[in-house]
Amino acid sequence: MPIKLEDIRTRLHAKDYKLTPQRQLIVKVFSENPNEHLSAEDVYGLVKEEHPEIGLATVYRTLDLLAQLDILRVMNFGDGRSRYELTDIDDHHHHHLICLQCGTVAEFNDDLLESLEAVVQKRNGFKVQNHQLKMYGICKECQSKENEK
Repeated sequence: MPIKLEDIRTRLHAKDYKLTPQRQLIVKVFSENPNEHLSAEDVYGLVKEEHPEIGLATVYRTLDLLAQLDILRVMNFGDGRSRYELTDIDDHHHHHLICLQCGTVAEFNDDLLESLEAVVQKRNGFKVQNHQLKMYGICKECQSKENEK
């Protein structure tokens, strides 16, 4: 479940930050695009449609702050751009499938690594707090296009 606005406000206040109108607009973009992995430029484009006064530097600073406060998760999919998504309240792990041909990023929600985490803890005494799994391959759509040729 994505983090709620009141939880975001609480996290910001705990670190002596306010939920400014600009921050609220940026959080709203993520709330309205829950399955997207947005870059700073993507966020800027969406915010600028309704609020042309907001600058790209404000977007970058806000994304950086929200990531530092674990409100946003930062991901890199090998295309040279950082992408962001809202964190989950329950810290549910999900993974990403990245198409090497078209660049599409899809989420994969199975918790297949939990048993591996248990093995790591048992064998190494290392308690995993978080993980990210990215699988690179060819998506269904690109495979279909290849087969049509």
